[in-house]
Amino acid sequence: MKIFSIIFLLFLTSCAFETPAEFSEKALNESLISIQNETIVFNEIIKKYQGKKVLINIWASWCADCIRSLPEMKKFQKANPSVIFLNISVDENPLAWKIGIERFQILGEHYNLPKAMKNGDFVDFLNLRWIPRYIVVDENGGISLFKATKITDKAILAAIKTN
Repeated sequence: MKIFSIIFLLFLTSCAFETPAEFSEKALNESLISIQNETIVFNEIIKKYQGKKVLINIWASWCADCIRSLPEMKKFQKANPSVIFLNISVDENPLAWKIGIERFQILGEHYNLPKAMKNGDFVDFLNLRWIPRYIVVDENGGISLFKATKITDKAILAAIKTN
């Protein structure tokens, strides 16, 4: 009986994890820093690209998996030129972030989360525990794909191609 109760409890808690179709109000109001050192609210960034598909790449210059994925990311960018590539860094050091962009020649739009992976509303909304992380945003600012950890994930391409 005890094992059945544990299994049932695990089933119920696993069903509680939903894939959101839109960003929370708190996540939308998170402040980021642009490459020009200007503060901008995430919602303003998303509105800027309304009408277009957006692939968000959450990365850091110190992340080996992020760096290893860049050649595939560049291939994906070349094959999907109409997609906006929004790179959000969780680097704590803004200089390391900017040097990483230059060093690895990362294409697309660039922003930094000044709170990095620590207790920010955006990070909490994503339940961000591992990077890289890819999110696809549709033309209306909704979330088409909430979580992919590899740029080669077929779900990314499927989310980009759907209308």
